[in-house]
Amino acid sequence: MIQHTVAFRLHDAADVSAFLADARLLAELSGVHDFEVLTQVGKKNSYRHALSMWFVDQHAYDLYDADPEHQRFVRDCWIPNVAEFIELDYVRGPGT
Repeated sequence: MIQHTVAFRLHDAADVSAFLADARLLAELSGVHDFEVLTQVGKKNSYRHALSMWFVDQHAYDLYDADPEHQRFVRDCWIPNVAEFIELDYVRGPGT
């Protein structure tokens, strides 16, 4: 299993509700499991939100990454609204 996460800070002018509503549509894409929208409560970094989702394997993750709806989200929503982000991908494996 692969957990794909992105923590991010939106531009001040971004419409947070509209952005997160659009992001939630990613949960409907093929291969996406356990999709979550998270809001930061700590003060140790500037990333106010995160998206998290799971994929059964690298192939499923690659299909999601190439999906036209995912590409639309990145182009039309992510790029214009996200000021900074960090992407973290983890494999759930033996010993976890």
